[in-house]
Amino acid sequence: MNEGPIQAPAEFYHPSTDFLSQVNIPDPDALRREATDDLEGYWARRAKELEWYAPWTTVLDSSNAPFFQWFVGGKTNIVLNALDRHVKTWKRNKLALIWEGENGDVRTFSYHALNREVCKFANVLKSMGIMKGDRVTIYMPRIPETVIAMLATAKIGAVHSVVYGGFSVESLHGRIEDSESKVIITADGGYMNGKTVELKKIVDEALQRTAAPENVVVVRHTGKDVNMEAGRDYWYHELMALPLTRNSLKCETEVMDAEDPLFILYTSGTTGLPKAILHTHGGYQVGVHATLTDVFDLKEEDRWWCTADPGWITGHSYIVYGPLLAGATSFMYEGAPTFPYPDRWWAMIEKYGISILYTTPTAIRGLMRFGEAWPNRHDLSSLRLLGSVGEPINPEAWKWFHKNIGKNKCPIMDTWWQTETGMFMIAPLPAMSLKPGSGSKPYPGVIADVVDEEGVPVKTGEEGFLVLKTPWPAMMRTIYKDPERYVKSYWSKYPGMYLAGDSARRDKDGYYWIIGRVDDVIKVSGYRLGTAELESAFISHPSVAEAAVIGLPHEIKGIAIHAYVILKNGYTPGEALVEELKHHIGHEMGPIAKPEKIEFVPSLPKTRSGKIMRRVLKARAQGMHEGDLSTLED
Repeated sequence: MNEGPIQAPAEFYHPSTDFLSQVNIPDPDALRREATDDLEGYWARRAKELEWYAPWTTVLDSSNAPFFQWFVGGKTNIVLNALDRHVKTWKRNKLALIWEGENGDVRTFSYHALNREVCKFANVLKSMGIMKGDRVTIYMPRIPETVIAMLATAKIGAVHSVVYGGFSVESLHGRIEDSESKVIITADGGYMNGKTVELKKIVDEALQRTAAPENVVVVRHTGKDVNMEAGRDYWYHELMALPLTRNSLKCETEVMDAEDPLFILYTSGTTGLPKAILHTHGGYQVGVHATLTDVFDLKEEDRWWCTADPGWITGHSYIVYGPLLAGATSFMYEGAPTFPYPDRWWAMIEKYGISILYTTPTAIRGLMRFGEAWPNRHDLSSLRLLGSVGEPINPEAWKWFHKNIGKNKCPIMDTWWQTETGMFMIAPLPAMSLKPGSGSKPYPGVIADVVDEEGVPVKTGEEGFLVLKTPWPAMMRTIYKDPERYVKSYWSKYPGMYLAGDSARRDKDGYYWIIGRVDDVIKVSGYRLGTAELESAFISHPSVAEAAVIGLPHEIKGIAIHAYVILKNGYTPGEALVEELKHHIGHEMGPIAKPEKIEFVPSLPKTRSGKIMRRVLKARAQGMHEGDLSTLED
C-alpha cells in the first residue's frame, strides 16, 4: 500500500522504577478497562474535570451518525476553561506562556496577563462588528499574538481559521474565500532561518484576488515598512492602545453550546480543493485536555514545549488549547531549530528548564545530521519526557532521540492522530513499555482495528487499513459547507467505521505500527499536501501539459515530493526549467511543497478511465514490482 511495513525491533524499552514511582497513571490497563466497559461514563467523568456553565443532558448522541454530538445541551466555552477558571485561583500568577523570538527577544505572560490581552483584543474584534459565528482568518508567525488572536476569537464565539504562515498567496486566498472571513489578522513579517517572511505582502496579494474582508489587523513584529491601506488595514498595537480597550480590560466570555463551532482548519484532500475540518467547543476541549494530561503526565511544575506551528492541528491542540486547559506553562519559539547553530533547541531547553519536548521525526532526523556533540554541549537534565508527532518515526531516529536527548531516561510518547481526530488516538501512556517506531496502543476509549479491502480484520502482523470503531469527543463534526464530502471521505467505505486513510499493522503484543498514507495525500515533514493540488499547481505553469506527483522516502523529510512532467510542444527540458518549476510550485503552494526531483517524461501510466496510476510510478522509482497492471491503458 505504501512504503512497506516498519519492522518491529525485538526489544522493549521499559520506564525506570524511579519514573514509575511518580507517574499520574500507574495502571494504564485499568484506565482502558474503565473506558471500554462504560465509554459514556468514562468521558462524562473526564468532562467533569472542566467547568461548564450548564451541564449536558446527553453524553453522546449517535442518532444521526456519523454526525455524532457530544455533551448535548451542555453550555461552555473553551476560554472558560483555558483562562477564566485559572484567573480565579492562584494560577493567575503562574506563567502561561514563555516566548523566544529567533532574534533572541523574550516575552512572558502569566495567566492574568494573557487573559488581559485576550480581553482587550476580544473587545477590538467586537468593535469591528465580529459576532458569534463569524469567521476570522489568522495568518501569523509563531508569536504570542497568534495565541491571543485565537483565544480572543473563541472568547466572543467567533470561528477562527488559522492558516500556516508558510503558505503561499494562492493557498491563503482560497482559504479566505472559502471561509468568507470578515477579518484577517497578520503581521508585517516573521523570522525564519535568519530571513524575513513577508506575510503582509502575501496578504495584500491574496486580497487582490478575492472580495476583501472588511478589516486587516497587522502586528508590528519585524518593524519593516509594509503597505497599509487606509480604511482597511490597522496596526494591532494602535488598536490595543485605544481608549475603548484601555477602559475595557474585561470582556464577558460568550456562553456557547457544546456543539457550537470553535474553529475550522484546512487540510489537503484527494481533490484539488482543501477541506475545512470543523471542531466544536465542548467535545474538543474534553478530548484535548484528557489526552495531554494523561499521555504526557503533566504536573504543575512542568515546562511544556511543543515545537509545532499554531497553523497546524498540533499547534491548536497542544500549543494553544491543551496546555492552557491544563493550567500548564508552555514555551513557544519562533524560528528554526538550527539557526544560528544546530544547538538552538538544546540551548533553550537548558535555558528555560524545559521538562517535556514534543516534536517531529523530521526535526529529529534533521538534527541527527549534526551529530551528538551539539546536544552534549548542554545540560538537558530537566527533560523527563519526550514526544513525537506528524508521521511514523523510524526506529533509528527514535533511538537517537532517546539516547542523545533523553539520556536513556526519558520515555518517548509517539502519538498518532489527525487534524480530523483533534486529539491523540494511538499513543502510549508513560507507564507503558515502548517499542521504537510503534505508536503502541489506542488511547483509552478508542477502539482501533486494521482491516482488509472488505473491512475484515487482518491477521496479526499483516498490513491493512487503519479504522476507528468508536466515536470520541474531539472528533471533527463535519467538513465546513460540505457534509456530503465528510460522509464520503471518512464513513462510506466501511459503514460504522471511521477510515483514517493510513495503512498500519498490529503486532502480537497489540502494538500498532503506522506505515503511511493510502490515499492521494503526501506528508512532507509532517505536513499534508494533496497530489491534486500539487499537480494543479504544476499545470498552471505555461510549459506544463500534464503532471503527476508521488511521495518517496527521504532521509530527513520522511517523504519527499517527486514530480513527473509532460511538457507542451515548444518547450525544452533542462535544469533551468526544473529550477523555474520548483520556484513556481514554491510560489503557488509554499516552500514546503517544492519537489525534491522533477523528471520530464513523454507519457504517464493511466487507467483506461484516465486516472494516473501513481502506485506504478512509485514502484518504478523504487525498483519494486509494479503489481496488477490490468487496468493500465498502455
